[in-house]
Amino acid sequence: MSIQVAALSKVYGVQKAVNAISFEAKTGVLGFLGPNGAGKSTTMKMLTGYIPPTDGTATVNGFDIIKQPLEVKRSIGYLPESNPLYTDMYVKEALDFIAGIHQLHDANKRIAEVIEQTGLGPEQHKKIGQLSKGYRQRVGLAQAILHDPQVLILDEPTSGLDPNQLIEIRQLISELGRSKTVILSTHIMQEVEAVCNNVIIINKGNIVANDTLANLRDKNANASLESIFIKLTNA
Repeated sequence: MSIQVAALSKVYGVQKAVNAISFEAKTGVLGFLGPNGAGKSTTMKMLTGYIPPTDGTATVNGFDIIKQPLEVKRSIGYLPESNPLYTDMYVKEALDFIAGIHQLHDANKRIAEVIEQTGLGPEQHKKIGQLSKGYRQRVGLAQAILHDPQVLILDEPTSGLDPNQLIEIRQLISELGRSKTVILSTHIMQEVEAVCNNVIIINKGNIVANDTLANLRDKNANASLESIFIKLTNA
């Protein structure tokens, strides 16, 4: 099992942002959905070791997020919603810097592969600060997959992409999901329907659905995912 989450909670003062949630994620693409403030990003930050949980536990590739944080971080590629980038660096220079952090062997070959995968070829010699928002997203995704992690956690990875770019990045995420565990957070329901095998919907810190897309539709009179989402998160 790539990710196992057991009774994971996060409390800020008197607010319970995540309330004892439990789930498993295997190889494939898991859609992690919820309205703003539902606890999605908080959960992903706990899984990556960015913030500690208040209670509960989780393992990533068998490594405990509390007891083995470095091993967890080595196993994960993370694209946060804010997508922090070194905007004064050139694209290829930034990827070379990230490769150095991960101590990659044959870094130049791997950088070339990732530039090809993410469609950054035409922009690779530009400064990141000169790129459009869509291409900046591609740089963030390239950084996340550069060290070939077994688990990818992607928070709004297609934000700012035009329709053509959307199709390309969806195809890439689908390909990555064939051999890796991918948790994809997005507000775009068509994106989930296009690439996800399973779906978790979280609302007010609680999981309100955890199933395959087909089963979710069967249980809801074959309604659209958008309709199911609205029904479950307005309850």
